[in-house]
Amino acid sequence: MKHVVIVESPAKAKTINKYLGGNYEVLASYGHVRDLPAKDGSVRPDDNFAMSWEVDSKAAKRLSDIAAAMKGADRLILATDPDREGEAISWHVLEVLRQKRVMKDIPVERVVFNAITKQSVTAAMANPRQIDAPLVDAYLARRALDYLVGFTLSPVLWRKLPGARSAGRVQSVALRLVCDRESEIEAFRKREYWSIAVNLETPRHDRFVARVVGADGKKLGRLDIPDEVSARAIHANLEGATYRVASVEAKPTKRNPWAPFTTSTLQQEASRKLGFAAARTMQIAQRLYEGVEIGGETVGLITYMRTDGVQMAPEAISAVRATIARSFGDRYLHQAPRLYQTKAKNAQEAHEAIRPTDPNRAPDEVARYLDGDQAKLYELIWKRTIASQMASADIERTTAEILATRGSAEVQLRATGQVVKFDGFLTLYSEGRDDEEDEDGGRLPPLAADDPLKGHEIATEQHFTEPPPRYTEATLIKKMEELGIGRPSTYTATLSVLRDRGYVRLDKKRLIPEDKGRLVTAFLQSFFERYVEYDFTADLEEKLDRISAGELSWQDVLREFWRDFSAQVEGTRELRVSEVLDKLNDLLGPHIFPDRGDGSDPRVCPLCGNGKLSLKLGKFGAFVGCSNYPECRYTRQLAVAGEGDEPGKEALDGNRVLGADPETGLEISVRVGRFGPYLQLGEAVGDEKPKRSNIPRGFDAATIGLEDALRLLSLPREVGLHPESGKPITAGLGRYGPFVLHDGTFANLESVEDVFTVGLNRAVTLIAEKKEGGGRRNQPLLMKALGDHPAEGGPITIRAGKFGPYVNHGKINATLPRGADPEKVTMAEAVDLIAKKAEFGPGKKPARAAPRKAAAAKTKPPVKAKAGARKAGAKPAMAPRKDATAAKKAPARRKTSAAEV
Repeated sequence: MKHVVIVESPAKAKTINKYLGGNYEVLASYGHVRDLPAKDGSVRPDDNFAMSWEVDSKAAKRLSDIAAAMKGADRLILATDPDREGEAISWHVLEVLRQKRVMKDIPVERVVFNAITKQSVTAAMANPRQIDAPLVDAYLARRALDYLVGFTLSPVLWRKLPGARSAGRVQSVALRLVCDRESEIEAFRKREYWSIAVNLETPRHDRFVARVVGADGKKLGRLDIPDEVSARAIHANLEGATYRVASVEAKPTKRNPWAPFTTSTLQQEASRKLGFAAARTMQIAQRLYEGVEIGGETVGLITYMRTDGVQMAPEAISAVRATIARSFGDRYLHQAPRLYQTKAKNAQEAHEAIRPTDPNRAPDEVARYLDGDQAKLYELIWKRTIASQMASADIERTTAEILATRGSAEVQLRATGQVVKFDGFLTLYSEGRDDEEDEDGGRLPPLAADDPLKGHEIATEQHFTEPPPRYTEATLIKKMEELGIGRPSTYTATLSVLRDRGYVRLDKKRLIPEDKGRLVTAFLQSFFERYVEYDFTADLEEKLDRISAGELSWQDVLREFWRDFSAQVEGTRELRVSEVLDKLNDLLGPHIFPDRGDGSDPRVCPLCGNGKLSLKLGKFGAFVGCSNYPECRYTRQLAVAGEGDEPGKEALDGNRVLGADPETGLEISVRVGRFGPYLQLGEAVGDEKPKRSNIPRGFDAATIGLEDALRLLSLPREVGLHPESGKPITAGLGRYGPFVLHDGTFANLESVEDVFTVGLNRAVTLIAEKKEGGGRRNQPLLMKALGDHPAEGGPITIRAGKFGPYVNHGKINATLPRGADPEKVTMAEAVDLIAKKAEFGPGKKPARAAPRKAAAAKTKPPVKAKAGARKAGAKPAMAPRKDATAAKKAPARRKTSAAEV
């Protein structure tokens, strides 16, 4: 008998084929095989939300291979991943095979396994089921919702807010979280407070520190000593005071272990402890799940990594407990198996937590089969899993109240400490923290009530409250999970979309909203407020989960959503741009027009003095301009902060005069234009424009001085005459970095400083090398050398290309995500980008949508397509061509399709 098995990845196919034997042929679908074409009419609300699917061009060959394999087959076994997306892929494959008329009476079975081990796979094969129709319905509802929101709302943004790229059901709400946090930071006003601590000595000469918590019977909280005068008054009462212990209280407590990892908690902990981005964590976890070669056999090391379940199978718990007893002793084994329940809102995944497939495979034993990052992540998962079944830690927390008296004045102090009586699970694992806080966790010396104490140093310190921290990828995922926004399979994709759209950027691992992102969020909050509310999004997620459970009809949920949403979109059709700008000026006022601190109106034009600054919309997006235009041509970016964009750092607004040019006497100033800060020499005279220079990377517009400005304005610099041609060689700064130029030939320099120091010999050599090398006129500038590839060898570098910076390894070039700082890209991130690009082969791009002609054969006639486009509010004549182009550019959807809209 011949059985055809369909899985998602070729690595998994190879492994499972070994487990099942010669009667089975295991083929890979390589993820999703069909998706909604990126054009109007793919979801038709008027036709009961019927959908038009399009087979990915690269998937077409794989589907043909699967169809060919079905000839003479006795059974089709769909063994894609055990989640909603996996169920959808199985359904898509089966639908395509039925359309190809190759199924006939061949029986179809669906099997799922949570781990790629021989035991798990063979057990799954022995317990097949049918495709879960409610789970497929939930997928259809999500895909239709994401399509309808994206392809209905995005054109509204394009018309009313030039420069905006897209909106999405989950994407826009996640962006709002980042923007709301930034607004909190901007609205934050620091508050002064003081702390007072005294170093005390017991009769046995032990030292410890106590902090002031009250004075003259009044309780003092953390912020209740507001200024130096108050602090010095208390300090004076402590000098020469008599100290004694008023009371001592010791409370025993237990600290319980954390539950095994879910997708969200794994991403958070890997970020805190290993410094991995969410996408990197999932890539490594995927490899551990699909398996590695151990002892001549491919073995999956962890269970499925997309889950919000925290429970483990009974046999897994037994194996973990046996490992604890053997490795740590019975004392470290909890008296009964621990059973965990998820606390996340709307948690619905029916999978196990992420755990080792065999807890007997200790990290040090498997490390030699893994690369460095894989070994680190496996160790993290193994330790968390083992610790989850270990005994609680016994901790004694001690609080000592101290009384200081001087005459009639009394000051109350408190000392706290804790002692770990039994470390329990802490001997193996302790969870990291996102934002560390001070904690008195030290051990106190023996103390008893009425013990006299001797006072020593008194530390009186000034502090200021700090704004709430910006989100990291890990803390944003945690917040999304708490609110019930998104699902394990979409967290990473949602963050990637926000970066790729240029809505947020990462700086020191913190997410900072770009002006474009803040404009989109403000627009949606002003005119589509309901659809970016946290509760609305979470409630919709709950309805989608009820569809999965078979409790709701997916068409009914879509119908209810579309009725209100389409009416809201229609209500913006006549919205004037001036109305949009008025709303955005009000909502983003603190960001666009920050308080100058001198009581003046922040919206008064700094150039003409009587115009009013306002948000303007141009061809390339939004900027700030003067109401007296064209008489006053003052413009600037929405907000221009100093290097690092630190909260509270003063923005560069208006002109900053640096001094006079020694040669001409003209004023040199730093100015801010629509495209960022620049240097200017003098002012325009008639039609003659003043000399200007961009401020390159490495120079801070807020602190640049006259000397550096003179050097930049002196460019381009003549290096000398070429010895052969007699023509000049110049050095300067261009769009793609520093260069030398001779007779139309450009050769890149490695740094901005080289522009000022490169000599004639070096310049001639660079020009000669460039001519000998041929190829493009601009050799890509080397921006950073990361070192050799850890697995394959060969240098990995970051270079400046025509379309932005990219990572290079051999013949593979991988573009950096939008907003990524080339100087901060790590080796791990570079290897990740190279690996993803390598999947498609050197120089190739991801699979694209089906060719235009093929797609047209499966869709409505062109005339009807144009009419549909007009209904959606697109440009009537050009919409079909534009949409077809978009379809060609859209990469094939995989697991992340729900968040990509």
